[in-house]
Amino acid sequence: MEKPRLSLLQIWNMSFGFFGIQFGWGLQMANMSAIYEFLGAKESQIPILWLAAPLTGLLVQPIVGHMSDRTWCWLGRRRPYFLTGAIFATMALFVMPHSTAVWMAALLLWILDFSVNISMEPFRAFVGDMLPNEQRAQGFAMQSLLIGFGAVLASSLPWLMTNVFKVSNAAQEPGTLAATLANLTGNSAIPATVRFSFAIGAVVFITAVLWTIISTKEYPPENMEEFRSMKAQSAGFKGHLKELGRTFMEMPTTMKQLAWVQLFTWFGLFCMWIYFAVATARYVFGAPSHESPVFTEGVQWAGVCFSVYNAVCFVFSFVLIWLSRRVSPKIIHIVCLFLGGLGLLSVAFIHSKMLLLVSMLGVGVAWASIVSMPYAMLSNALPPSRMGVYMGIFNFFIVIPQIIASLALGIVMQKFLGDNSMTAVMLGGASMIIAALLVFRVQVNTK
Repeated sequence: MEKPRLSLLQIWNMSFGFFGIQFGWGLQMANMSAIYEFLGAKESQIPILWLAAPLTGLLVQPIVGHMSDRTWCWLGRRRPYFLTGAIFATMALFVMPHSTAVWMAALLLWILDFSVNISMEPFRAFVGDMLPNEQRAQGFAMQSLLIGFGAVLASSLPWLMTNVFKVSNAAQEPGTLAATLANLTGNSAIPATVRFSFAIGAVVFITAVLWTIISTKEYPPENMEEFRSMKAQSAGFKGHLKELGRTFMEMPTTMKQLAWVQLFTWFGLFCMWIYFAVATARYVFGAPSHESPVFTEGVQWAGVCFSVYNAVCFVFSFVLIWLSRRVSPKIIHIVCLFLGGLGLLSVAFIHSKMLLLVSMLGVGVAWASIVSMPYAMLSNALPPSRMGVYMGIFNFFIVIPQIIASLALGIVMQKFLGDNSMTAVMLGGASMIIAALLVFRVQVNTK
């Protein structure tokens, strides 16, 4: 079936659920390390506590992609998974900031990441399903725009609540709703600003996903008989495993080459996400410990920095939508990754909180490209009948470096980096520059 070109409004509607998904991710990325420290975790323990995110992605995304390739019901192919994941993620976001211990927060992070992955994976395949080849780069760039928009609001929300809406930055303010909730859960460690932010994020998540579900109808399989035959052949647990194994072995060359780019890119990002907030609090703000009020100020400013790089991602995505019609995604990605790596490396030489925002400009440009251009390069190399499962398998090369970081960074921090979180951020910058160099060898299908 020849797919019709969609208007920018239609592409916006079909991508809008990503705004909610990234709102939830943004809250998690900006606040989870701090939440763990508020609950008593040490810096060297934080990487292993983040293990939930990559492991759930490794397990869930290829399975969900495979299943969604073989799903067709009254709600469509991908939309049933959007909705299921959104419901569970919303509940996890509501409960997360009321954790009473580190183990509880870690368990809720597993549930949240499991649910977010169920919603997120089919959105990548959704672009391939709904758009003709020549519009796919625009579709992924639109997702990048909404990712940036959602993360800007989410990352800065605790800071906005303290400085604009004057919500108490203390863990518990007597006589407030936050205090009542804290008393009910027996927890007084997590600030009220974080509690309210996660509640808002839960509402935004489910609302945005519902917008896409209601506003966008999916195309049915082109050949329903062939679709039913393919579904029957892979029925049952053994059938699913056999099909996943065959799909993995038949991975296109472009995907194999992009895998190395993704490995170094996401290792760099994970270093930043885990340690940037703590590094900002300790080495830029000079906080002596996580119990100091200055530590909370530093963590909140790191959230502002995250919102800045996501704001840059949002703005630069407009440029990407225009640029993707004129310049190869490969060239775009090389330049953007170099800028992101330089931005992270520069953090170590900065001692002013305002200059940190300048470093985030390069990170934001890189982030806009990371969440769009690899998928634009990949999608034209994939068979339509396996779009979902290959997008899920491609996620392996996002989560494997995160698993490596989760398992190894704590040891590296103790034995080689002297528990210096700023050095870990620099390691992330170097990794991103290596990723940029690896893009040169990627063969891109321009058809």
